[in-house]
Amino acid sequence: MASPSWGMSRTPVERAEIQRRSLRVLTLGQVVGAGALGAAVTIGGFVVEDIVGVATPWVGLSTAAVTAGSGVMAQVLARVMALRGRRVGMQLGYALAASGGLVACAGVQISSLTLFVCGLLLYGAGSATNLLARYAATDLAEPDQRSRAMGRILFAATFGAIFGPTLVGPAEALGQSAFGLEKYAGPWLLSSFFFVCAMVNVGVRLRPDPLAVWAEGNVATVAARSIRVTGSLRVIATTPAARLALLSMVVAQAVMVGVMAMSPIEMKTHHHEAIIPFVVSAHMAGMFAFSPLVGRFADRFGRLVTMRNGAFVLVLAGCAGTVADNVTMMFVSMFTVGLGWALVFIGASTLLVDTVTSGDRVQVQGAADFVTAVSGGVAGILCGFLLSWIGFSALALGSACLSLLILLGVSGLRRREKAAVNTG
Repeated sequence: MASPSWGMSRTPVERAEIQRRSLRVLTLGQVVGAGALGAAVTIGGFVVEDIVGVATPWVGLSTAAVTAGSGVMAQVLARVMALRGRRVGMQLGYALAASGGLVACAGVQISSLTLFVCGLLLYGAGSATNLLARYAATDLAEPDQRSRAMGRILFAATFGAIFGPTLVGPAEALGQSAFGLEKYAGPWLLSSFFFVCAMVNVGVRLRPDPLAVWAEGNVATVAARSIRVTGSLRVIATTPAARLALLSMVVAQAVMVGVMAMSPIEMKTHHHEAIIPFVVSAHMAGMFAFSPLVGRFADRFGRLVTMRNGAFVLVLAGCAGTVADNVTMMFVSMFTVGLGWALVFIGASTLLVDTVTSGDRVQVQGAADFVTAVSGGVAGILCGFLLSWIGFSALALGSACLSLLILLGVSGLRRREKAAVNTG
């Protein structure tokens, strides 16, 4: 992976300073990137309804396209990062997302579902880049501070994720008045501008590259080769902890995407469209606002405890969502599903970093995000049909039952670890 031109070995003090600088740059990128994602994805389902028809079971297609695009792009960007570093990979990701926003805007303008979905697939690169940034934050972090660093990056997304959805209305009005766009086209144009800002931030300020500095101090573990998704998954499959980490991320993502994508549609049917942006903001706050505390908790009490608590919160979120016609309970459900996702995601992501330490680590991280995002995309499509067939309350209850898989996985790994200790 590494090239000799990436630099000489650094002292611990220098590496710590580079880590602090990297976190500052990644933090700003998260704010801008999350703002772009929050502003546009909020109205994706409405665009599909406008083009296909109200109450279509394909209403989850927009979320599915973004998450599927995120999965594919995560693998592509991880391979670029493995060869060229974090900075080049993140620049490419934000550039693709900006292009996708413009294509999606054009799709809305001419009412072309095909063009709109194609734009969303590219747009998913923004989500993939933001998620891969959490791994970049751990490149130079000490082992007992990895979750904390990851939590700080996710926390930065709070500001963009909360205020992004509230920009939907102004962006729609500005697009209509200044550019003569259709109602839902403006937010996609605004998000493209945000992604360009994030690209410039990383390109100019993420120097030196944190992954390059990590490679300088880990020459023996750096593999100058490229492995495919199947090879990365085989690396994960060899370790029970890594398998649990991937399973937990997949379940948490599927539950979060399913509930998040269908909640605005359900609220619209109950004539609560005006407060949808605020409910989405509450959801984003749950996902990101408490990330620093979640990170500290995971570093202090362990990854498995964090994941177990997150699973409990996801179960509670699903139960709260069964009262779909109550605005207060929808706020509670959306907030807690976000918080449960944060607990599971930070705990599981750090567990994966702790477990896979070879030179394949970057591509393994990308493969994990690929599987996680694709699972979320599938969940987005399935939940659209399930919403039509069984209703939102049953869908929320099903998400609570699915979350139990994480609890079973954590319990199984703990039993395995205890048995290994007793045998040893």
